[in-house]
Amino acid sequence: MEDFSILIGGKAGDGIRQIGGLVAGLLGRLGYHVFFWDDYPSLIRGGHNFSLIRACRCMIQANTDSVDLIVALNAETVDRHKSRLKPGGTIVFDADAFEAEGLGLNLGSMVKQAGGKPVMRNTAAFAVIGKMLGLKWEVVEKIVRDSFKKATEINLAIARAAYDQAGGTTLDIEAGPAEPLPLMTGNEAIALGAAAAGLDLYVAYPMTPATSILHFLAAHEEELGLVTYHPENEIAAAVTAIGAAYAGARTMVGSAGGGFALMAEAVSLAAQSETPVVFVVSQRPGPSTGVPTYTTQGDLGFVLSAGHGEFLRFVVAPGDVNEAFELTGLAMNMAWKYQIPAFVLTDKCLSESTYCFDAGGAAVTREEGLLWDGGGGYKRYLDTEGGVSPLAFPGTAGAVVKGTSYEHDEYGITTEVAEAVTAMQEKRMKKRAGLARDVETDLEAVKTYGPPGSDTAILTWGSTKGACVEVAEALGVGVVQPVILEPFPAEALRSALAGAKKVIGVEVNVTGCLADLAACHGVEVAERILKYDGRPFTIDDLKKKVEGVIG
Repeated sequence: MEDFSILIGGKAGDGIRQIGGLVAGLLGRLGYHVFFWDDYPSLIRGGHNFSLIRACRCMIQANTDSVDLIVALNAETVDRHKSRLKPGGTIVFDADAFEAEGLGLNLGSMVKQAGGKPVMRNTAAFAVIGKMLGLKWEVVEKIVRDSFKKATEINLAIARAAYDQAGGTTLDIEAGPAEPLPLMTGNEAIALGAAAAGLDLYVAYPMTPATSILHFLAAHEEELGLVTYHPENEIAAAVTAIGAAYAGARTMVGSAGGGFALMAEAVSLAAQSETPVVFVVSQRPGPSTGVPTYTTQGDLGFVLSAGHGEFLRFVVAPGDVNEAFELTGLAMNMAWKYQIPAFVLTDKCLSESTYCFDAGGAAVTREEGLLWDGGGGYKRYLDTEGGVSPLAFPGTAGAVVKGTSYEHDEYGITTEVAEAVTAMQEKRMKKRAGLARDVETDLEAVKTYGPPGSDTAILTWGSTKGACVEVAEALGVGVVQPVILEPFPAEALRSALAGAKKVIGVEVNVTGCLADLAACHGVEVAERILKYDGRPFTIDDLKKKVEGVIG
């Protein structure tokens, strides 16, 4: 098959994501491009969880509404999703738990007979999917052995029983000619991009959907040569990062909207003290607690304005794992080049979904900031032509290194003298010219897809890019995606949209945050297609909406 989807559903505690990940990995190894979205409520037990895995011979970054196979561990999965099943598709369900139309298998009995725990029904589900994909038992057996290090023999017995009961192949797939690509979540790509740019310390208080950055980096500290730290709250995370950066460590902090709200004062501290720190903000629906395990793109305005006073910042918004890797590295390097706070603005869809990662096109290296050469008396806030002062760190011979939240002179000594205050405000703002020049001339701030000169263009950002690009290819329209949002690449955006007579904004938020921002820079967005139920656009849904706009 060229393009197919599998849905696996149950309740929290059934191990749905684990099996979804195994299926995604298997399809990736067979040469398919994979997109894996995990849908789960904010519950430890109960509720409705499902994993949706789409596989295709060409690059994909979004899901479709329809599926070819549903594997249901509870009745709610069938009730909710049977309408999505394609004609000729199959529903496999646990006949020990409920009755439904489709192929009923005694998954619970298999687990009990093997002496396993109820959660091991997910092993049976994986074996069933392997059989229906046409895999030989030896392939399924190896994956189970590699994946279940505890109770391996019990899991193998369960898998074998399920494999034998599953019947024949229903999805006609075979290994593709393409070299398998590694699978990666957006958060893993963010973590690796930061590490490639020299990350020394990652500090975070756990908050979905940014939490897995902390987990991933903590698990790979030794390999990546860095340290992770989990403090008592988000305020402590932000100020710890600033302190570490003052001492010379490249630092990054991660959170979601509510946690980042607590960091706003620290953002201003980083700006006033000219301390380079990268903040990752992974968006989820608000206000307040909102819908904590789902996705949105509603924090753009917040990130662009967080912190009091006027100061520079650098903001990137990746749309897939390759961009997450590269743009996080870029944010780290730009933070240190200009000694400013930088932001990676992601969302739950990108952060936690699994994509194919094309490492061949990704390149991140550590770029050093301007360092003090040791000559003359050290002035931490030396007023240079471009506004960037040479860096030294505590312990550097001959340097007294100050960092302060107060306005100060070139040495870092507090001042309220009018002329000195004016000079330092202007000194920090001098950096804007260099930063804007980098964005306008040296960096790819705006990406375009589809036929050049199209009369219609979709304007989008973040993870919504994936669905937009696929829909645009089907409809013959263009897509324009800004990946740097501050400084805003107005000239590049206007150039990318120059041939379009109609611009359609597509975003996962209530108001059209990017469309509003573009309008401030003279870019007219004629129509807005917005989704704000916490779920990303599917290909089918977005295609209908775009067709309705373009006629």
